Amino acid sequence: MGFRLPAILRTSFNTNQENSKCVEVRKGYLAVYVGEKHKRFVIPISHLNQPSFQNLLSQAEQEFGYDHPMGGLTIPCTEDVFQNIICRLSGL
Repeated sequence: MGFRLPAILRTSFNTNQENSKCVEVRKGYLAVYVGEKHKRFVIPISHLNQPSFQNLLSQAEQEFGYDHPMGGLTIPCTEDVFQNIICRLSGL
């Protein structure tokens, strides 16, 4: 599976309809959007190599291809499922 992710130093997102904020993402981390409301999570890049996260990336590729509606990586699963996976990967 060949995902090549650009270096993301800044990610823009709308907190509501009226304003937009720019939030820095520390080196070694990646911002992703999850769930119906596209909640933003910042995760360690090291998670990208894990089989459970690779499965999420495959689902994202199948659903969105490489055109992600939020401009960042959008993961097509519920927030609960995503948080469960991230907690297991983080050893929590």
